Amino acid sequence: MTPAGGENSTTAEITEPEAAALEARTAAAEASAAAQDAEEAAAEADESADRAQVDREQADDIVDELLIEERHPSEGMGRPGPPLHRSNPFVFGFFAALGVLVAWGLWNALGQAKSVLILLIVSMFIAVGLNPLVEWFMRRGLKRGLAVGVVFLLVLLAFAGVGFAVVPVVTEQINNLIKNAPDWLDLLTKSRTLKDLDNKYHYIQKATDYIQDPALAQRAFGGILGVGKVVANALFSAFTILILTLYFLASLPAVKRAAYSLVPASRRPRVSILGDEVLGRVGGYVSGQFTVAITAGFCSFVFLEIVGLRDYAVALAIVVVVCDFIPMVGGLIGCVVITLVGLTDGVWTGVACLAYGVIYQQVENYVVAPRIMRRAVDIPGAVTVIAALLGGALLGVVGALLAIPAAAAALLIIREVWMRKADAS
Repeated sequence: MTPAGGENSTTAEITEPEAAALEARTAAAEASAAAQDAEEAAAEADESADRAQVDREQADDIVDELLIEERHPSEGMGRPGPPLHRSNPFVFGFFAALGVLVAWGLWNALGQAKSVLILLIVSMFIAVGLNPLVEWFMRRGLKRGLAVGVVFLLVLLAFAGVGFAVVPVVTEQINNLIKNAPDWLDLLTKSRTLKDLDNKYHYIQKATDYIQDPALAQRAFGGILGVGKVVANALFSAFTILILTLYFLASLPAVKRAAYSLVPASRRPRVSILGDEVLGRVGGYVSGQFTVAITAGFCSFVFLEIVGLRDYAVALAIVVVVCDFIPMVGGLIGCVVITLVGLTDGVWTGVACLAYGVIYQQVENYVVAPRIMRRAVDIPGAVTVIAALLGGALLGVVGALLAIPAAAAALLIIREVWMRKADAS
């Protein structure tokens, strides 16, 4: 007999292994299907990548063809050859000739713009010279814009003062000349010596014929126009210099920063120090020369008051101040002017003015100027003379004025750059 439930137990024991195997086979089939799906997906991805690569290559070919059509419409005639080497004689000759033409054109452009460049240089020079005064006002609490306005107003007042002091004296001198001209003519006609010379050379008749010549009026009118043109150009140049000086003075810090920013960062601190020192020496020269000129004008004013030329003391003192800014010959010009005016008052007055001019020039050259300018520029006297001569030969009076601070800046750069490298080598 079979016990109850025995058949069911045997069936369960047989069914469980079969169920496990069935589940395993099912899992293996699912894994195989998943692997197959992954392979298909990978194949599709590779195929998509290949299609994308082909599309990109085709697009690049189309772009290249478009570019070639734009640059070379006749592409079918062959591919362009390699570029010519710079050592090729034709290339070298072409670029050498082109460089010569460019240099020649720039030189001609600089020659035509010489007057404008001189105005720019003078304006920058004046702005650098006035900058210490602006900084002095800034140290007293004024902002830079207000300090620049105060300094510019002082400059305008100085120019106006010079005009009001000199113009009346010049007008009076011309009126005196016209008033005394008949007396001088009478003196010429009454002098026995001059009569003998007139009998021999007939200079009075020649002068009369020259004055009565109809062409004299035309020449005089042309001369007046020429003088008027010179005066108009001088006024325009003075106005331009004033405006440019105001602009440079207001924007001097920004100009310095812009100039220093062009230097590589590794050298910028040293270049900034040297640049500030150069500008400081230029400003020191201008302020020192101004002090020397003011001293000369004050001493001349005191002397003219003592000698009896009180009517011309202020105007002549201003003339001495202006002339003293001219290196080397400025003091001599002022002395000559004072002597000529002194001779109009009397011979002994003229001799006294000449003696004063000679003595004061020695005192200024060996006592006043060295003490004031030693700290400003610190250059040897021989270099000063050579620089003034070269500057005067190149740019006239303006070159002579700018030569000394330029020489001081050049000496500073030589000492701090070239000589240091020479010592370290």
